[in-house]
Amino acid sequence: MKNKFALLCIAVLLAVSSCSFTTKKFDTEGSDKDKILIELITYVIDQGHYDKRKIDNDFSKQVYDEFIESLDPMKRHFMQKDLKDFDQYKTEIDDQIKEKDISFFNLVYNRYQQRLEETKVFYNSILEEDFDLNSNQTINTDYENLEFVKNSKDLKKRWKKQLKFSIISNYYAAFDTQNALAEESDTVEIKSSEELKKEAIDQTRESIERYFSNSEDLRREDWFNLYVNTVVSQFDPHTAYLAPRDKDRFDISMSGKLEGIGARLQKLRDNVKIVEIISGGPAWRGKELEVGDLIMKVKQEDEEQAVNITGMRLDDAVELIKGPKGTKVTLTVKRVDGTFEDITLVRDVVEIEETYAKSTIIEKDESKFGFINLPKFYFNMNNYNERNAASDVEKEIKKLKASGVQGIAIDLRNNGGGSLSTVVEMAGLFIDKGPVVQVKDKDGNVEVLKDKKKGTIWDGPLVILVNELSASASEILAAAMQDYKRAIILGSRQTYGKGTVQNVANLNRWMRSNSLGDMGALKLTTQKFYRVSGGSTQLKGVESDVTVPDRYSFIDIGERDYKNPLPYDKIREADYEVWTGYEDLENIVKASQNRMDSHEQISLIEEQAKWIKTQRDKNDFPLNFQAYKQLMEENDAQAKKFDSLNDYKNSLTFKSLPSEIKAFETDEALKDKRENWHNNLQKDIYVEEAVSVLQDLRQHTKNFKLAEASTQN
Repeated sequence: MKNKFALLCIAVLLAVSSCSFTTKKFDTEGSDKDKILIELITYVIDQGHYDKRKIDNDFSKQVYDEFIESLDPMKRHFMQKDLKDFDQYKTEIDDQIKEKDISFFNLVYNRYQQRLEETKVFYNSILEEDFDLNSNQTINTDYENLEFVKNSKDLKKRWKKQLKFSIISNYYAAFDTQNALAEESDTVEIKSSEELKKEAIDQTRESIERYFSNSEDLRREDWFNLYVNTVVSQFDPHTAYLAPRDKDRFDISMSGKLEGIGARLQKLRDNVKIVEIISGGPAWRGKELEVGDLIMKVKQEDEEQAVNITGMRLDDAVELIKGPKGTKVTLTVKRVDGTFEDITLVRDVVEIEETYAKSTIIEKDESKFGFINLPKFYFNMNNYNERNAASDVEKEIKKLKASGVQGIAIDLRNNGGGSLSTVVEMAGLFIDKGPVVQVKDKDGNVEVLKDKKKGTIWDGPLVILVNELSASASEILAAAMQDYKRAIILGSRQTYGKGTVQNVANLNRWMRSNSLGDMGALKLTTQKFYRVSGGSTQLKGVESDVTVPDRYSFIDIGERDYKNPLPYDKIREADYEVWTGYEDLENIVKASQNRMDSHEQISLIEEQAKWIKTQRDKNDFPLNFQAYKQLMEENDAQAKKFDSLNDYKNSLTFKSLPSEIKAFETDEALKDKRENWHNNLQKDIYVEEAVSVLQDLRQHTKNFKLAEASTQN
């Protein structure tokens, strides 16, 4: 199973140019959409992928293993007799792909649906049985290396074990919470062990019901999309099929914008629940919808009847609720108090604020420093000239300069990438024209992407913060600033290690006629990128100048931990001139590393990271409550050792920029978000060290003229 942390980091680097290979047209008249999709995708990969892999028996075996694992990762549906039926296709999938044959998918999908229905029938009867929480059983949660069961009898035993593990976990959580509350107050109602056990069983039942409900919401096309993605991911970890709705979500994640009412929704049994109102959106401005409201019906302005969305799958409900800017939608909502109300909203462009760059002023020793957090290198895929990360960071720098900051730190931690053009443009804010990154295509052609604007926006001290989840475009910026000796890179031993470029190809452009509907898009790896110094960041990432551990330090998390990453290599160095604005850079780095190596908190962070690794590697758990309780208490005792990390406070003062303070007058939610952000920064030892490095750099930066402080933003 691909490591979960890596999957959480949506590492991407997108070039905005379209695929330039010769186009073939596909006919859809009388065709099966699934078969056309397979043919279309394999054609596009064959024509455009950077390092296309041979589709052979080994390829087939990997698709076989990964598709079955993706359907049944905990091995609680399929049995050995199912695998025996599937095995006939183990080395045939490559041939099926070439022949547009989806027999393997059909067999596995239909059998999976059958097994889902069967397990849905018996899990409730298992939960009605008596669970002995004092047995000496154990459970192994290394499901990847677990064998499939032989028969239905063994399958029920596996389910009972897994359900029992869930019950014990829920029981312990309730038991522990009750004890903690009882220590604080004499008025807490003490429930009996049987009452706690019943609650634990009910919680487990609710969780399993939610699991089956989510499975029922998925259509055959969703499962087929999963199969297609299993196929295309064999070429490299970042080539992926985007079904139409996935493409919409991808566009939103890249741009930080959507058109709708500005509310985050969640499926709650058969209902659609509002879980967040997005600041600045129509719902926020209208002040009528509230978190916790259930949306029961949706009526469009040009329709007479409202559509009842109770029981509808969430994706379909969202499609009805969102819509083009300027259009009206009427929602029938059920309030928390049980009353019903019709609310009409005018849809608008909603900006997801947490996507965008934000900055703050840090004060230390009567000096000011700027801090910019950049969650991703966002841009609008349909119109690059709209809001993007480069132009926003430029604006933030100008505001910080006007406030008189003496150095700037840019936080790229957990930044999974984004636009290639944007990162090239952003690098130009700090260097006086020159190459930023080199890209090589599948034919070996190398293009040097340059900052062509003479001059800089910021020529003062610069620090860049990274971690193991800083990927792709983040690595380009960090690598360029490191090669130019323009910034000190502070963070994990190395960044994520993704050195590839993707294009998003609209699959509909290859259709001669289309009676099958939207075919979606393919995110396709078309290039590799290289530092101006010639080395690839692929697998190796960017090594920090000042290395500090964090909670991910000992976890398999980067590109190198996938099964099929592209290899590391090097090309010729580009023609560039190292920045000479700093003096004594080597000793500044050494002083910072010494501070970090001797810091008590850093030693504790490293110890915690090692402990997290041992916890993640633990697979055997007792199904005896007393033994489980002892294990959890030991874990809690060990975890308490790291409580001081949460209590830590640095000596810095954080202040929002004047323009933002003015916005707080009308946006209480934004004010709360900024206060929470500042509170988190107050506990951040890495930010504290970044400021110390900026202080040192300030003393050794040549020709840097401090801007006059101004309140104009």
